Amino acid sequence: MFGTSFAPGYSDLKKWAVLAASVLVLVAPAGCSRDSAGKETMMVAQKVAMPITASTAVRKDMPVQIRVIGTVQPLSTVAIKSQVQGELIGVHFKDGQEVKKGDLLFTIDPRPFEASLKQARALLEKDRAQLENARTQVKRYGSVVDKGYVARDQFDTVRSNAAALEATVKADEAAVDNARLSLQYCTIHSPINGVTGNVRVTVGNIIKANDGDNPLVTIKEIRPLYVTFSVPERNLPEIMKYMADRKLEVLAGFAGDEAHPVRGWLSFIDNAINSTAGTIQVWATFPNGDKKLWPGQFVNVVLTLITEKGKTVIPSQAIQMGQNGSYVYVIKPDMSVEYRTVVTGSRMDNEIVVEKGVSPGEKVVTDGQLRLATGSLVKIVDSVDKKDGGANL
Repeated sequence: MFGTSFAPGYSDLKKWAVLAASVLVLVAPAGCSRDSAGKETMMVAQKVAMPITASTAVRKDMPVQIRVIGTVQPLSTVAIKSQVQGELIGVHFKDGQEVKKGDLLFTIDPRPFEASLKQARALLEKDRAQLENARTQVKRYGSVVDKGYVARDQFDTVRSNAAALEATVKADEAAVDNARLSLQYCTIHSPINGVTGNVRVTVGNIIKANDGDNPLVTIKEIRPLYVTFSVPERNLPEIMKYMADRKLEVLAGFAGDEAHPVRGWLSFIDNAINSTAGTIQVWATFPNGDKKLWPGQFVNVVLTLITEKGKTVIPSQAIQMGQNGSYVYVIKPDMSVEYRTVVTGSRMDNEIVVEKGVSPGEKVVTDGQLRLATGSLVKIVDSVDKKDGGANL
């Protein structure tokens, strides 16, 4: 019985031992399988190409420019005032009208001045007649004074009277000139070509002479005109250097219409630097034939100093800043990227000159740099060149 009862128990233990060993065998290969799959997944992940946008470095001429905000100013401004007092009887233009030099603007009642001129002329004629008579007496008395027929004192008196009358006639002539000038001042003409402002008087008003606080109208010359702007004082040596060789082009553009700037030329530089701001004021002259510029307007100014020939140019968005300075990612033929430090130069719009680090024809990453490292694989999903109308990468 003992043998009979023991045999089944031993058999059961043997079965359980075999089963446990099988489980261990099965578990171990399963763990190894997961570990290999993880490594394989990591290797696959490392080989996944990152989507980026790119552009090709090109060789082109690149202008060196200074970009600032400028203000439009008239070439000259004249506040029209009357030089005589009287009643205004005529306004010969409208508000905002463009006038030319010499155009009639205002008329003041000339009748009082005409009367004054007639009076001055009559007095002049009277004194001239008296002078003529005095000169005749001087001749008559002078011919007999040496013969003793006329006393020397009497002759001297006659001669003094004639001299006094000569001075009186000269004063009368000056009075006539003054009266004639006052009469001319009754018609006020434009001293410049320009555009009138708001007319501040109406017909019937009594105009005061030389009323500095109340000009009749203000005229601004706008063809040509100035655009004034400030540049950093560090740029002054370059500006003066290139200005000595040739006329420097200045473009004035408007917000929302940068594609159609107005062309002008640098005229002169102020004679002192603003030490507080560290800038210097410069003026550019614009013909303004189409009157696109208007006094008081703010414009985007582009001063071109020189055009550098044959520079390597890439989109400015390709440039990144790191601990060692500026850098870019260059795309190699195997579609991996290489980290390169670069030396940059002048910038224009969305392009920048690379003095060192990139050669013409090489492709650079313009977007997606944050996910990259040296050796990363990339896939170009869009091209800046294509957007700009260039070759598709």
